[in-house]
Amino acid sequence: MATLIPAYGSCAGRMQAGERRFAQRLEAKLEDDYLCWYDVPLGGARNDHPDFIVLHPRRGILVLEVKDWKVDTLQSMTRSDAAILTPTGLKHVANPLEQARHYAQAVSNVLQRDPQLVFSSGREQGKLRLPWAYGVVFSHMTRKQFTEGQLGEVIPENLVICMDEMTESVEPEAFQERLWQMFRIRFTCLLSLPQIDRIRWQLFPEVRIAAPTQGGLFESVAETEAEPVQLPDIMRVMDLQQEQLARSLGEGHRVIHGVAGSGKTLILGYRAEHLARAATKPILVLCYNKSLAARLEAWMKARGVADKVNVRSFHSWCYAQLKAYHVDMPVKGEDNDAYYAAQVQAVIDAATRGQIPGGQYEAVLIDEGHDFRPEWLKLVTGMVDPATNSLLVLYDDAQSIYDAGKKRNFSFKSVGIQAQGRTTVLKVNYRNTREVLDFAKQFAAECLTPSEADEDGVPRVAPISAGRHGEAPLLIKLSKQQDEGEWIARHLKEAHEAGTPWRDMAVLYRHYPTCKVVRAALNRLGIPATWKDDIRFDSKQDTVRLLPFHSSKGLEFPLVVIPGADSLTSEDEEEARLMYVAMTRATERLVVVGS
Repeated sequence: MATLIPAYGSCAGRMQAGERRFAQRLEAKLEDDYLCWYDVPLGGARNDHPDFIVLHPRRGILVLEVKDWKVDTLQSMTRSDAAILTPTGLKHVANPLEQARHYAQAVSNVLQRDPQLVFSSGREQGKLRLPWAYGVVFSHMTRKQFTEGQLGEVIPENLVICMDEMTESVEPEAFQERLWQMFRIRFTCLLSLPQIDRIRWQLFPEVRIAAPTQGGLFESVAETEAEPVQLPDIMRVMDLQQEQLARSLGEGHRVIHGVAGSGKTLILGYRAEHLARAATKPILVLCYNKSLAARLEAWMKARGVADKVNVRSFHSWCYAQLKAYHVDMPVKGEDNDAYYAAQVQAVIDAATRGQIPGGQYEAVLIDEGHDFRPEWLKLVTGMVDPATNSLLVLYDDAQSIYDAGKKRNFSFKSVGIQAQGRTTVLKVNYRNTREVLDFAKQFAAECLTPSEADEDGVPRVAPISAGRHGEAPLLIKLSKQQDEGEWIARHLKEAHEAGTPWRDMAVLYRHYPTCKVVRAALNRLGIPATWKDDIRFDSKQDTVRLLPFHSSKGLEFPLVVIPGADSLTSEDEEEARLMYVAMTRATERLVVVGS
């Protein structure tokens, strides 16, 4: 069965009748190694939407246009255009073969930019390593009607599939032969998995994962197209499950349980941008910590949708709601936790009595949902416009680091989230090297013991490495804490001299006195550093990032240093979770220092 992207169930509603039947045939009549995309923009161009793109690793790539025209609908056709009868009268449109040719040529032009997808020598130098072709599907016209209408004079017969050639009973071999006879030039290619990823990376910029630097994690399409031949290795392109999920998220509630580094936030960003393009009301993106909110906000600005997507940390959103609807603000005392809790309760009470209205947002997307208490989830679920009912919750029980033991015994249904039949699990960790992930898993073994749950509950999912290898984590033991700061400063300076930008480095700490020692040492060596709330996620701020464990949630950096390891323990579950979160921020190198 072929892989259709988006999944059939999520896109059937926007397909024409003929497109639905053809999509069903592609899924049923093609084998597992076929990839098929429906109505996906090419190369980031909003106006180039081929109906179907079919890719096979041995045969090549095929672009197809589907037309539901009947014999009495089509009045005439030339090689360039067609006259069709519509409810509003006669209309002239492009010849569908010309449409398909245009899209196929665009595919070829994009792929030829990549030196690993073209022949490097010989007579074919510079030409694609894979055959490419295009054709038309007439879903409401038989082969006899096509022939009798003399349409073969303007569309070659071998470039057409007709209604009676795509029936449910058609043999797979006959259906596939109809597809592949559309190729003028046939030769056997054998695309490797990296080459298939390169094709996806080149054709569909939205599946690109930028180089593993925090400042560029969600860089804009224009920035990525400036370097079209970069290698899209396993860190640089969504896997097929992620892409199909991202493109298939339909309306209604959706819950994604994903391990650290599985691409949950990437999917959220893609979803927010997609919704924003057609939104008439604001879209709300919520997370717990301010650092992650700042990163997501920077991404929305880079994508040009910040005017429609409101990114907030949960408590800042609560404060804004109290101010906007003139709800009495709690009195701030010495206990900050009690003050923030009172703010949240004030919002809940005001929403219950109708002073703060529900349904304010066309969609609500929650990152790191495991950090939200049940009553918070219930509150924000009520902020979704019932007309759209669009809610996305990203969850990973292993990374639950706030009041962890108090939140697991609840059902999504109890807080108004419709999870049954709308839940996806992502198990593969792409962020970390196998060495970093294995090290983190050893430290937090008890927290990662898998546990089952039905779709209405919260499972614990153990991460699986994508298999990318790198340096083993460094464990450094020094004689005293003061030495830690000096060692870390020298290590970061050496890494910078070897080519690592300052912004690609992070020092993550559990207790502030440890950070204070490191900050002083960095200052003495003249190393630029930015602490916590002053961090901006753009390329202009080239500084080492200093963050507490809690604030590092959802972020990632090529080089992560964790000082004060001697004060940490894996015996306390909460501490083990925190250490697991901190360690899994490292995409390339992890250094753990203690005295």
